[in-house]
Amino acid sequence: MYYILYTNFYSDGLPSLEVQMALDREWMRGAAALAALTLLARRPMYGYELVEALERDSGGILEMGQSSLYPLLYNLEARGHLRSVERTAPTGRRRKYYELTSAGRSWLDSQQNQFDAVVRALRRIGRAASRPEPVEER
Repeated sequence: MYYILYTNFYSDGLPSLEVQMALDREWMRGAAALAALTLLARRPMYGYELVEALERDSGGILEMGQSSLYPLLYNLEARGHLRSVERTAPTGRRRKYYELTSAGRSWLDSQQNQFDAVVRALRRIGRAASRPEPVEER
């Protein structure tokens, strides 16, 4: 895990430093599909819109570039979890929108349930670790 240091500026022009956690590659690989499909469950989006939503809605934790996102989208489409549809955006430009399929919805529900189970298990482990077991004296 590594941290990224950001400099932001308050309205008075003074800088503020923020430290933001960035996920290890393995965590990101596992979370990316779940995050993308979760966003697409809200509404269809085009690629760059999805890149922006991932960064914004995750507070920067799940930030990924287009070069990482598009192979993920192609893979999810090949697996039947989403489909792409060409539409005209409000700007008048033609864009490829990605939308969740019913198979994608089922897979997303299953993955979210598994993720929730892992989080619950880790919390139980954490609570147990905070209560040391008594040590028997000999």
